Amino acid sequence: QAQLVESGGGLVQAGDSLRLSCLASGPTFSSYAMAWFRQAPGKEREFAAGINWSGDTTEYKDSVKGRFTISRDNAKNMVYLQMNGLKPEDTDLYYCGRDFTPLRKKVPTNYVDFGSWGQGTQVTVSS
Repeated sequence: QAQLVESGGGLVQAGDSLRLSCLASGPTFSSYAMAWFRQAPGKEREFAAGINWSGDTTEYKDSVKGRFTISRDNAKNMVYLQMNGLKPEDTDLYYCGRDFTPLRKKVPTNYVDFGSWGQGTQVTVSS
């Protein structure tokens, strides 16, 4: 099972930007879709952005479209989430997840489709 380590979270003001990073272990990183989910205390983990195994297909939660950009570097086993125009409602614990299924054509958006998770990185946006 892949080990995932997120970084890049922090406390920022509304309108600021952050770049989250996720380092994945294992030689088969490039075969799996990756995604960023976020979770508030007492709430279900929700999809924010995802990218397929080859990097040519992305999906975004409606509320982050135009502000967040997911990307990956398969040579470095890294996936990134560039977050611009942050809003207080973006405050959450952000998790990096790896798809259960290799070489899937579509980007899954349900957390049950992901089998490996990092420990999370906190993003807090003040108004």
